[in-house]
Amino acid sequence: MKKPIDGNAIVYADNAFNTPNGKTAHGLVRFTERYKVVGVIDRKYAGQDAGMVLDGKANGIPVFSDLSIALNKLQEEEKPEFFVIGLAPDGGRLPGDARNAIIDALEHELHVDSGLHDFLYKDPRIMDAAARHLCNVRDIRRTPEREDLHFFTGKIEEVDCLKIALLGTDSAIGKRTTAWILVHGFRDAGLKSEMVGTGQTAWMQGARYSMIMDSCINDFVSGEIEHAVYEAWKNESPDLIVIEGQGSLMNPAYPGGFEILAAGRPDYVILQHAPKREEYDGFPGYRIHPLPEQIRAIEVISGKKVIAITVNHEEMKKEEILPACTAITAETGLPAFDVLAFGAEPMVDLVRSYLK
Repeated sequence: MKKPIDGNAIVYADNAFNTPNGKTAHGLVRFTERYKVVGVIDRKYAGQDAGMVLDGKANGIPVFSDLSIALNKLQEEEKPEFFVIGLAPDGGRLPGDARNAIIDALEHELHVDSGLHDFLYKDPRIMDAAARHLCNVRDIRRTPEREDLHFFTGKIEEVDCLKIALLGTDSAIGKRTTAWILVHGFRDAGLKSEMVGTGQTAWMQGARYSMIMDSCINDFVSGEIEHAVYEAWKNESPDLIVIEGQGSLMNPAYPGGFEILAAGRPDYVILQHAPKREEYDGFPGYRIHPLPEQIRAIEVISGKKVIAITVNHEEMKKEEILPACTAITAETGLPAFDVLAFGAEPMVDLVRSYLK
């Protein structure tokens, strides 16, 4: 494993792990180059292996009920330097219990990273504890200064490698996870690929070329997407760039994807879908628009083809997954893959066929 960018980390996901509100923790448990994750805090799954809880595959990351127990049980070389907030609740608000846990982490001299919309730097108690213990607090979603932002220029037209946008039919549906699986699948096949992250979790996972869309001033969103894609192409000369989607085109609270299609100018789109999900995440009564309708919307807006559907198997038994993929293909005429359950090879082979 590469040396982590920042160091050992324990991920806080209490009462959220293995739920949609723990998706940041899930991403870090599955993959990150920014930290070496040495444990997860969630009292419900304490004593279990985090990978086994999430994916039925042990990965050696233990789950603890609280920070004190974690620090007592971890070996010296596994002691964390960072306390990372792995929560992703609706609206990005910081729960009260998490605030107390952050202060406790600072009292234990851990640096704190948070990707929520409630900025820690505005909390006097948190910043007092950080100052007393000489700890850093990073608010990943803090809006960059305007002089650091980029406006759209059109230089995206110079990018001549294959660009794929990994969009979704809803928020919290696995777009980022599938995007990383495609990137790693290409690398495993001996090809060069880069991820352009558009959310705080991708940054936490170590995406070198990224912007955080929902912390960016609207006038600069397109320019920041263009800049990230362009820099990835210019510096890395990849065969493939995968752009992580945000929200979904028709989600009432998190409409996302318009700027990615307009400014990232992907050559093709892959669409992530959860067949068992009937309503938009967190919004009962708002039914998810039918899959063919969402495909048509993407293709009309972008003028580009959706070339595959990737399946999120939430609420499904393993024996239901392949029939669901077959049904999606019958409905849409597109190949459907569950890369988390069955691996990336078929999707990688498909995408390779579109290389320029």
